[in-house]
Amino acid sequence: MTALTVRFFASLRETVGFGEFDIEVDPPTLAGLRSALATKLTAEQFRAIDVADVRIAVNQAIVQGETPLRPGDEVAFLPRVTGG
Repeated sequence: MTALTVRFFASLRETVGFGEFDIEVDPPTLAGLRSALATKLTAEQFRAIDVADVRIAVNQAIVQGETPLRPGDEVAFLPRVTGG
């Protein structure tokens, strides 16, 4: 098991209901994290973060695809920013 810190920003924080928590993940990948989040969050909360336009950052660097995770990593979920 790999201990991570998960953070939610802006509208995602409002939808999920909190900004940060620690979670144990196995396997230590983004897919493993999604699986762990699917059991920790309600269906509505999980749907809010599991969409294509939500960006994911690991240790403040935007990642795509399958990324390995290490103990102590911070994984942030960032909503799409709109402008006008």
